Amino acid sequence: MASTLVDARDRLSAPARLPSFRLLWLGQSLSLLGDGFSYIAFSWITLGLTQSTLALGYVLAFQAVPRALLTLVGGSLSDKWSSRTLMKLSSWARAALMAGVGLAGLAGSLTLWMLCCAAAAFGAVDAFFQPARASILPSVVDKEQLAPANALLAVGTKVAAVLGPAVGGMVVAFSNAPVAFLVDAVCFALCGVCVAGIRPRPRPAGDAAAADAADADEKGPAASAAPAGAEPSLGARIRAGLRYAFEDPRIRTILAVDAAVTFCQAGPFTVGFATLAKVDLHGGSATLGLLNGALAGGAMLGTLVGGAVGGRPRIGLLIAALAGWLAIGTGLLGFVGNTAGALATVLAMGFGMGFQGVFGLSWIQRTIDGSVLSRVISVDMVIGYAVAPLSLIVCGALAQSGTAAMFAVSASVLAVTAVGILASRTVREMR
Repeated sequence: MASTLVDARDRLSAPARLPSFRLLWLGQSLSLLGDGFSYIAFSWITLGLTQSTLALGYVLAFQAVPRALLTLVGGSLSDKWSSRTLMKLSSWARAALMAGVGLAGLAGSLTLWMLCCAAAAFGAVDAFFQPARASILPSVVDKEQLAPANALLAVGTKVAAVLGPAVGGMVVAFSNAPVAFLVDAVCFALCGVCVAGIRPRPRPAGDAAAADAADADEKGPAASAAPAGAEPSLGARIRAGLRYAFEDPRIRTILAVDAAVTFCQAGPFTVGFATLAKVDLHGGSATLGLLNGALAGGAMLGTLVGGAVGGRPRIGLLIAALAGWLAIGTGLLGFVGNTAGALATVLAMGFGMGFQGVFGLSWIQRTIDGSVLSRVISVDMVIGYAVAPLSLIVCGALAQSGTAAMFAVSASVLAVTAVGILASRTVREMR
């Protein structure tokens, strides 16, 4: 037993011994910390300037829309220029942008439209960082270390997601919002320095041909008439990435499962948790905080356990099990009558999400050719951006008649997803 625990600990800590991985972990954590700072800073300074929640909605929308629209572009450029280059340039661009907003705020010259423009620029630049962040890992660690490396990165992500808004709020409370923008700029600048220090492993020779073949297939017979050495257009590269993603039944399954889980997470874990805490459990904001804390704690524990487990499980069966596990948990939330039961259910759901997430992302990074990896990941991100607001609207409507109907619909979607996965032999045998 002691030997098994030592092996698990050594397996989980192995990536941390690599200098480039440590730089990636620190850089990604700093970037996500900066994201949390930027959310608090934009929100607080907008409310301070306008006293209007509608204006805050405009600013946040100006940030979200360019990010969603440009993510496919970011994924395509990341495959062409390298993830490291795009992460570095994006980090430094965000640092310069946040520094400019902070200095303008200290000078008292900020206006609502300046904030909207800054938020739009931030969202646009961030769209180039996110696909690169998710696809750089295979160039830093070998395939056998992907699962523990993803687990360590996920833990850093969750910690930064909590600390960013919390520390940002403290900075605003003890100084003012423009100072938070300046601290934000420092985080992004340091992220760029960390990423610049990463030394990628050599890319396997077979990887380089994948995107070229996909791009040539997208262009069709006209490719033979193109000048030697001609680069495919940005649109052709995006279309090639879409075809690569949707023509492979295994990747289609991953995308469909991610869409289903996002739909059953975005609404139920926001609108649903709030309604559950206030109406069904007769609690308040503290109960809502406990529910979110249980979900995050379970996910972090599942992530660490997944990273410590060796081998390559059948990912198809694992994602089917996750969908079924979440279906059971979501269904139970519609009938649970006490806080302790709700917390235990949410903790178990979070554990499943964290555990499977390690292997699901590792499978994508290990299986998809590196030259198209960012494009496939960007497709997954865009689907999530589209599904999340739909989930919020649907769950908001269903929650008007109580949480039972809302959670029942979510559980049904997840159950159908699990059955669909098990119906495909190709998907069941994914490793």
